[in-house]
Amino acid sequence: MWAYHTTPQSTTRKTPFSLVYESDAMIPVEIQENSPRFQNFVAEESNKERKENMDILDEVKEKARIKVEALKRRMEYKYNSKLRPRQFQVTGLMMRKAHPYQLENKLSPKWTGPFRVTEAVGNGAYRLETLEAGTIPGTWNATNLKFYFS
Repeated sequence: MWAYHTTPQSTTRKTPFSLVYESDAMIPVEIQENSPRFQNFVAEESNKERKENMDILDEVKEKARIKVEALKRRMEYKYNSKLRPRQFQVTGLMMRKAHPYQLENKLSPKWTGPFRVTEAVGNGAYRLETLEAGTIPGTWNATNLKFYFS
């Protein structure tokens, strides 16, 4: 836990401890071994600097929030650039990816079906039914479906 709080994060380039207190944490080894940082510690200067840092703490947190938001947008853009949207026709025939419990061994078919699309729910989700008009509970994502060619 201590290592996490004192390690700079890749997105904000700050430690979680410094985002909260705007000062670097002193690890126990520095205190036990009398490091230069511990030997040169002056309480009055430290308190003064801490008060000054607390004044700009909101700005530092806002910058960190903006960096995290920018990273999320870059990740979303990269994901969406590789995404191939797929649209299926209602009443079209589909194959559905088999669940792991449906696979008996490694030579079992990876797709089951055919199934008929009854409704496009939205955002790539579809409701399916068997060819005998037996509905299948739940919705299925387009990534788990493929066209059935007879």
